[in-house]
Amino acid sequence: MTEQSTTAAGPELPDPAPAGPELPDPAPAGPELPEPAPAAPAQRRGLRAALRWTAAAVVFAVAGAGVAYGITRADRTDVPGLATAGDGRWDYPALTKPALPAGAPLPFAPDNRDGLHYAALSQLLLPAPRGSAPDASVKADKDGVVPLDGFLEEYSAEERPKLRDTLSHEGLRQIVGRGWTMPDGTRTHVYLLRFASSGFVDTFTGCTFHAKVAGAAALEEDVEWGRHEGERPGGAATVAVKVRVYQEPLPAGDEHTKLGCVQSGDVQAVIVQTRKGEVPGVPVRQAVILQEQLLR
Repeated sequence: MTEQSTTAAGPELPDPAPAGPELPDPAPAGPELPEPAPAAPAQRRGLRAALRWTAAAVVFAVAGAGVAYGITRADRTDVPGLATAGDGRWDYPALTKPALPAGAPLPFAPDNRDGLHYAALSQLLLPAPRGSAPDASVKADKDGVVPLDGFLEEYSAEERPKLRDTLSHEGLRQIVGRGWTMPDGTRTHVYLLRFASSGFVDTFTGCTFHAKVAGAAALEEDVEWGRHEGERPGGAATVAVKVRVYQEPLPAGDEHTKLGCVQSGDVQAVIVQTRKGEVPGVPVRQAVILQEQLLR
């Protein structure tokens, strides 16, 4: 018997369809663009510098606006010789410079080199610190104005006639004042004397080493103030603004006296502090610094 194949042949598959026309090769790619070169070191440095100067300009603009519209009480390290807590400083309210009349220049502006103060004098007067009580021995009216004889009570009886004559004939225009007493018994009297010009302020002898303050036999330089004066805001005394602090030598009598003086253009500030035993050094230095800021 003839063997038969176990597998039947399937139908024949048709030949594959003839290939169509060949497609053209894709268009050759254009020339490759070079990768951007990294910025040169000099360019990077210039960019960083520009950013730093822009940030600095913003900071200075903000700071300038703060100076133009107000000042706050001096920070602890702004008071010469002070840097630690519990140094005896008083708590003053925030200080704000008063608005000027329309068109009036600031003291010591380019068009006001004589340092004339056009703001109301009573608004330039240092306010009393928190916790103090008013001292009625400063004879000021409701507007803070003090008569000449009331101011002269701060000086010895033999000194008053001479000072009265000088102030009456040497350009004095107005006096304002304020007084307060702190819980520790320290009394502070602050006066501002406005003169016709800065030249007249130079003739005032009531805030010098030789001033004869009532109750004080003599005065000497406050050594602590002299040691740290250059640390205060604005630096050491200048031709435009001069600050001095004097004290009665110890041991004193029943009361000890310190005298702070700020000469700023046409205004002379006189700060008298007294206390039984000894006047602490911090409050008078703080007072002259804050009063100076108001008069700059």
